[in-house]
Amino acid sequence: AFWCLMMSVTPTRGCLLDLPWEDILVPHILCHLPLQQLLSLQRVSKSFQSLIQLYLANMRCFDSSQIGPAIPRAAFVNLLKDNEVLQQLALQTCSDWLTDRELLPVIGQNHHLHQIQLKGCAQLSRHALVAISLSCPNLRQLSLAHCEWVDSLSLRSLADHCKALEAVDLTACRQLKDEAICYLVQKCSRLKSLSLAVNANVGDVAVEETAKCCPELEHLDLTGCLRVKNDSIRVLAEYCPKLRSLKVKHCHNVAESSLIILRSRGVELDVEPPLQRALVLLQDVVGFAPFINLQI
Repeated sequence: AFWCLMMSVTPTRGCLLDLPWEDILVPHILCHLPLQQLLSLQRVSKSFQSLIQLYLANMRCFDSSQIGPAIPRAAFVNLLKDNEVLQQLALQTCSDWLTDRELLPVIGQNHHLHQIQLKGCAQLSRHALVAISLSCPNLRQLSLAHCEWVDSLSLRSLADHCKALEAVDLTACRQLKDEAICYLVQKCSRLKSLSLAVNANVGDVAVEETAKCCPELEHLDLTGCLRVKNDSIRVLAEYCPKLRSLKVKHCHNVAESSLIILRSRGVELDVEPPLQRALVLLQDVVGFAPFINLQI
């Protein structure tokens, strides 16, 4: 593909730009090139600039990390100003400057978004989540990790309008309490993946309601949820037969007695059984692995 592009700017019998733009170049050639390289091609000629602008307007997936560790604010606005067909939007590398002013126009004109990544975008406000809920009815995956501006009212709006959600990351959304999580899972019963990690306000009530409302749940992250106890883990084991992984590290009130059922089913856990932990500690102390034949 790069060879074709280079040949197109030298005298040849044919020119890459002679191919149909919308039918061939945009969907079958440009889509295979790194976004950063495509942006550089705009400097080749006015024709290439027009071609790349057409590509940007028809782009289905935008990931800011493809451009570099930090994309300038003005560049972001210019890149997406004409796009109304986005399906995936990842903006974690825009976290230093992204505000409602830049995000809301993009959300407002893209109603087909089904995957949004806003991890660490701390300068947004609850209005961003409300805009997402109103503009993206087909949303299936949403990451709001470390977005402490997420509150119960904006999460309620999300639950009311985006009932097709399958994966939600609410890591370190510390304003949220059990009541808000319960409302979300009651409305979004298709959830397969949910992270409530690093939230001291989340406890057994939220976990039990999640278990009862989301039978398709496969992945649950409760890392650092200090109020979660054994009872809710047992409910989780009873109501979620499809659970594949559970993270409960630093949940000091969760013991092996509640995890053993999940462990016996092959659920991936991020904490080791007590005996294995003890052997690891012993190895660290004495400097070798003891040969012990035990049946558990």
